Amino acid sequence: MLLPIILLSAAGFTVLTTEFILVGLLPSLARDLDVSVSQAGLLVTLFAFAVAASGPFLTAYFSRFERKRLFIVVLLLFAASNLIAAIAPNLGVLAFARVIPALGVPVFWALASETAVDLVGQERAGRAISVISFGVICATVIGVPTGTLIADAFGWRAAFVALAIASLLKATLLFVFLPDSRADKPQMKLLEQFQVLRDPRVSGHVLLSILLFTGMFTAYTYLADLFERLAGFDGSVVGWALMAFGAVGLIGNTLGGRIVDRNPLAASLIFSVPMALGLVLVVPAIQSLPLFALTLALWGITQAALFPVSHVRVMKSAPQAPAFAASLNISGANLGIGVGAMVGGRVIDAIGIGGVGYVAAGIVAASVLLGFVLMSAGERPEPEVV
Repeated sequence: MLLPIILLSAAGFTVLTTEFILVGLLPSLARDLDVSVSQAGLLVTLFAFAVAASGPFLTAYFSRFERKRLFIVVLLLFAASNLIAAIAPNLGVLAFARVIPALGVPVFWALASETAVDLVGQERAGRAISVISFGVICATVIGVPTGTLIADAFGWRAAFVALAIASLLKATLLFVFLPDSRADKPQMKLLEQFQVLRDPRVSGHVLLSILLFTGMFTAYTYLADLFERLAGFDGSVVGWALMAFGAVGLIGNTLGGRIVDRNPLAASLIFSVPMALGLVLVVPAIQSLPLFALTLALWGITQAALFPVSHVRVMKSAPQAPAFAASLNISGANLGIGVGAMVGGRVIDAIGIGGVGYVAAGIVAASVLLGFVLMSAGERPEPEVV
């Protein structure tokens, strides 16, 4: 029962590394293609908006398909798109290459999450999602920093070649070791899944994810640029700094997975408040390396925790259609990622890289207020799933 979840987590590592890889590549990519960092940052927005727009529809449609074959096809599409990105001559072709995997992210992530929860049961959903989310955290611990180090040594195109190879390897592993996983329970019809949107509490939880991820990625999208321009790190040091930032996220992933099953909404607030504090302190703390490291650790731990917390929170708000609810959270989170990348780019153009932490903290503070509003409305009991 554990092996399929581990395999999906490993595949998720490649899927999410493909999404987040640009965080470490933006400075070098922008220089090579002769565009500004904020213009290159629009690639993050494009990817995220494509996920947000397609996620619920594609997930609802593909939920009827056998999982193993679907996951393998998604990874093969990722391999092809990363090869296109590696040879892209300009920003337009690179943008096209980024749209292809964006369509696969919500399908993989939502259905892998549902598969993991089906294996362990709703009462241990947080633990299962935290194992799947381990792949997400490893994408920031290993994937993004390794991509940055590869780019520093061999150029940013080599990072996409490495991702293409990794996608093919993960597809092979799933083909050999993942059992067929056609769901035994009856699948909801397409229109029945969309009826989940009529529940105002589900909409409130999705809106909370949008705000949270907007705040996160207003700053996180430009973390490598912050390391270069404000902290004065060179390319190799940036890679190791990103790896350290992601490494502390392993703590947050574990804490989030353990706490969220008790009270998903309270868990969201527990991690959002200190994250806002870390975002406020990150620029002032740069003058002192120990304080800077502690501030980044606070930011990294809380941000990582909010990945599984947000995912489980939205899934549990609609237990009658967990995969569709997961896709709603993925779409909401990616809408936030896209908006955050745009907001961060505008902040950089207007007042400089030093302002992104403050703006990000303000957005996270707004999500905290919404969380209290949802909490005051009261949690409704979860209906039984038959």
